[in-house]
Amino acid sequence: MIRSLLFLLLPALACAQQPLIDSGNIVVPGATPRLVSHAFAFTEGASTDRDGNVFFTDQPNNKIWEYDVNDHLSLFMDSTGRSNGMYFDPQGNLITCADEHDQLWSISPRRQVRVLVRDYQGHRLNGPNDCWVDARGGIYFTDPYYQRPWWDRTQPDISGQDVYYLPPGASQPILMDSSLVKPNGIVGTPDGRHLYVADIQDGKTYVFTIGADGRLSDKRLFVTMGSDGMTLDERGNVYLTGGGVTVFSPSGKRIAHIPIPEKWTANLCFGGRDKRTLFITASEGIYVLPMQVAGVEP
Repeated sequence: MIRSLLFLLLPALACAQQPLIDSGNIVVPGATPRLVSHAFAFTEGASTDRDGNVFFTDQPNNKIWEYDVNDHLSLFMDSTGRSNGMYFDPQGNLITCADEHDQLWSISPRRQVRVLVRDYQGHRLNGPNDCWVDARGGIYFTDPYYQRPWWDRTQPDISGQDVYYLPPGASQPILMDSSLVKPNGIVGTPDGRHLYVADIQDGKTYVFTIGADGRLSDKRLFVTMGSDGMTLDERGNVYLTGGGVTVFSPSGKRIAHIPIPEKWTANLCFGGRDKRTLFITASEGIYVLPMQVAGVEP
């Protein structure tokens, strides 16, 4: 999601890569992240389906890969609209932030593509980056601006870098929040009551209350750390990425740090048959780590 910022962030990342810390007892004792493959240009978009199979993107190579519950890695789809962040909807379709033309896509299990969002009020979006789908099928997504080498433009059509919501069945997103500097990672709680959004440029993560109509309110600071991708576990712990994986309790207490031996840790989700394997996309590689807690993605 943020390769253009890596050179600015590398000194901070070197400090962030501390030994594994686990005061919350979430990692299987003695376990460390295991490299599955290092054969990609830049991995992103980790998301799991109902069965625990994990899908992730190799955005520079324009591909989506699948890592199944039998530890088998295979190409799921080529020519993916430069998909970035992803999340499964209640029907089993893969919702992707396809920023080749700054769109939101739905990809069926049979690889049929439907474009959900083409623009915002006639203007080209900055570049949908990460998304989360609620139980009704509504989609929250972040829209920061990161200049891409495959674009034919060098400046945004929209001045703000904002958070949007696409109601079920709609074709135009609704602006939800315009107060962040550069929103990136986003994830909601299973009960649909709260939404976490990371402002990666400002180094903060916020939590919002979600109303019955999908509107966001009661914005409050969760932690003074930004994030690329994000996920939650069954205890309500929040997993942030960047310099490895840092985990916070629901109250915002730092309870774990999982170092990853890569320049940048971009995204993560829980996969496997019991959703107790933490799957991590980090630069050119993908890693897995056995956990004592399960994920909450449907």
